[in-house]
Amino acid sequence: MPKTKKTATAKKTSKKVLPSAVELPKPTKKTLKEPETMEELLSQAASNMRGFKVGDPVEGILTEKTKKTLYLDIGGKTEGMVIDREMKAARDFIKGLEVGDKVRAIVTQPENDKGQTLLSLKHAASDSIWGEFDEKLKTGEVVTVRGKEVNRGGLIVDVRGLQGFIPSSCFGAVWANKINLLMGRDLQVKTIEVDREKNRLIFSEREVSEAGILKAQEEALKKVKIGEIFDGVVTGVMTFGLFVKIETKEKDVFLEGLVHISEISWEKVDEPGQFFKENDKVKVKVLAVDEKSGKLNLSIKQLMTDPWQTIEEKYKPETKVSGKVVKLAPFGAFVNLEPGIEGLIHISKIPVEQSLDIGDSVNCYVESVDREHRRMSLGLVITEKPVGYK
Repeated sequence: MPKTKKTATAKKTSKKVLPSAVELPKPTKKTLKEPETMEELLSQAASNMRGFKVGDPVEGILTEKTKKTLYLDIGGKTEGMVIDREMKAARDFIKGLEVGDKVRAIVTQPENDKGQTLLSLKHAASDSIWGEFDEKLKTGEVVTVRGKEVNRGGLIVDVRGLQGFIPSSCFGAVWANKINLLMGRDLQVKTIEVDREKNRLIFSEREVSEAGILKAQEEALKKVKIGEIFDGVVTGVMTFGLFVKIETKEKDVFLEGLVHISEISWEKVDEPGQFFKENDKVKVKVLAVDEKSGKLNLSIKQLMTDPWQTIEEKYKPETKVSGKVVKLAPFGAFVNLEPGIEGLIHISKIPVEQSLDIGDSVNCYVESVDREHRRMSLGLVITEKPVGYK
């Protein structure tokens, strides 16, 4: 005779109550008894089913893969499905999946009109692709990208559903001045920077097209010594300094370096273009070698005599000098005496009835010199000195 709900309940309540002094371990998942009635079976199944909402992350097992659909066991009432545009959005990632693989997905529709849960693999695909580029950065594997858009800094490219960038400086001689021709065109590059948090994916075309040249430059860079002097040519004039190309001791091997604005002249440099232009020939001294970037830190002014080294001999106190006003400040006027040498006429030393403007020629005398801090105090030479004025 089949058991009824009543007899089943009676069976449960007929168990003896153990003494309070005896403590038994709580039943684990494995010790739970099997359902004995259809009601218990449905109740247990319902408690194990997950309820989903849009945006929920889920992990499932791939149970079936067709050309148009993926089926994932995600512990719901029905299998989760990846269909239509979500299949297209992650097609490259899906190609590598096999039945039985664990896959992370995002719920896009908890339940459609057929009761199915629809999923997206975009995040999983993105994780996979960024991981691939991390690996390519380590191995130096060549990647194919497609030119999308040109901007002032270089070329924006598409690759595996992500957007990357090739700086102008990372193109070889063939494309250096023809970047605009690469829009909509495939080209081979190497990955040189991957930063998912900043969404930065940087490539170099030059490391593919000029791999041999770069190898020779890498070897030549190792032989460059700090303090060495080279003949060079200015290849770029920027607000922050000059790019200079030098020919190394290795025949036909050139290296590029930067002369920072502070290393152009002993004079104060506001605009590097006022001192040099492209194709100017210069002599430079090596200050540092950056093997990581393959660049040199160079100086032009280090090959000139620092006028402050002998300042105390040439500009002794009370020495009369002449110069031009080059800068006005609330506390006085700066006067240029010679390239690299400026002095300050303090506001207290300028008569009230006299005004100074930039470009004015003035006669002064030296009050004091501080060679260590590269400072000089000046006084104005005036015909009639006011009472109390030196």
